Amino acid sequence: MASKKDIKENTKQILNSLGGAENIISAAHCATRLRLVLKDESIVDLKELENVPLYKGQFSNAGQFQIILGSGIVDEVYKELIKLAGISESTKAEVKAQADNKLNPIQKIIKILADVFVPILPALVASGLLMGLNNVLTSQGLFVEGKSLMDMYPQMGDLANFINILANAAYSFLPILVGFSATKLFGGNPYLGAVIGMIMVHPDLLNGYGYGDAVLNGTLPTWNIFGITIEKVGYQGTVLPVLAASYILAKLERLLRKVIPEVLDNLLTPLLSVLITSVLTFTVVGGIMRGAGDIIANGLLWLHDSLGVIGGAIFGLIYAPFTLTGMHHSLLPIDIQFLANTAVTGGSFLLAVAACNNVAQGAAALAAMITSKDEKLKSVALTSGISAMLGITEPAMFGVNLKLKFPFYGAMVGSAVGAAYCTFTNVLNISSGAAGVIGFVCIRPESIINFFISIGLAFIVGFLLTFILSKSVKMNTSVEKEGNIKEVC
Repeated sequence: MASKKDIKENTKQILNSLGGAENIISAAHCATRLRLVLKDESIVDLKELENVPLYKGQFSNAGQFQIILGSGIVDEVYKELIKLAGISESTKAEVKAQADNKLNPIQKIIKILADVFVPILPALVASGLLMGLNNVLTSQGLFVEGKSLMDMYPQMGDLANFINILANAAYSFLPILVGFSATKLFGGNPYLGAVIGMIMVHPDLLNGYGYGDAVLNGTLPTWNIFGITIEKVGYQGTVLPVLAASYILAKLERLLRKVIPEVLDNLLTPLLSVLITSVLTFTVVGGIMRGAGDIIANGLLWLHDSLGVIGGAIFGLIYAPFTLTGMHHSLLPIDIQFLANTAVTGGSFLLAVAACNNVAQGAAALAAMITSKDEKLKSVALTSGISAMLGITEPAMFGVNLKLKFPFYGAMVGSAVGAAYCTFTNVLNISSGAAGVIGFVCIRPESIINFFISIGLAFIVGFLLTFILSKSVKMNTSVEKEGNIKEVC
């Protein structure tokens, strides 16, 4: 553990490298990182920052400049930093709010999607794992050719049925979860958001999964209200309609609270909010957003199904740059929509592609560790490389791979090769989960072997290509000129 004197000296160096106290808007910390909102990130002296003994890496994401220091020490450095800089302590939520002000409109939309769906992921992961367990019981040929465990042990039938109900619940009633989370984020009453979600999947409505067939067969049920024809269809398996409905509900609720007298607020505001939002959802918003969601999902399916291996390779190649911008969060609702329609889609291919990218980034960081002579870089590369293998890539990408450049390129190629193979073999996940080595628990049982082959290819190619590129004099010379590291790999 560093002494108080060392902490003070390291903190002074960090503050100077950031451009002084006047460049800091707010500061907070998490378990391992300082989380800062800076007035101007371009004036940060990265070379000086890298010379700080306690420094382990840095990256900028979603308007926050984050400095990796490690668990235990970050708390002490943070206390010294706010003392030296003369700033007040901020919570992570306050820092996030400050950071949001620096985002452009596209970044804000992506962040909203992430903030809506990340809180409900545990429910989806739990359901997906149960779905995987059900598949183990019911998949034919998994243990014995032509037979499932159910066929071999019929007495397990009730158990399989029970698990199936548990597994399908979260996806069958997905709009309720999304409605609660989104309405809370948008500043409305989350319980009213849940009510809107319940209305959208009410059992008296035509199940959303049968919407396409009903249109083709001319059996689409409708309401006729005051001469207006409204489709009597639920929104199971969709995401965008309930997002739009939640936004309308939250904004409407806040507006009504301003105009309705306080004595009638508790009575009229919930009533009018739910009624007006429901009418707008079933008449206008729902259909438009269902169509938009289908277009996006079908576009990705076309890339996956029509272009095959080439499409998978392209997707894997661009996934890392996609992650740099934070736009990978925009894929989360599409992934969930695929999963909600598993009966039709068979699952989603996005987790396997993401896992190939993450494993490749981890492999590249580990290769950089082996080839580097910089002890600090070795330490950062080892920990961040292992983290990336488990699904958390930011430390490896920003702390090692982008800094040296050639590991990032090697990882992109490794990701492309792995993604091409998992696309060729149609590896599908049946739940959301960690996009890394442990992601196999979310994969269809019959695809698990091909999943491991995919991430294995991503690892081998990413590692070897990084190792080969590290020996390139030209590449190393360019790195040395930019002063990104103290010693050339």
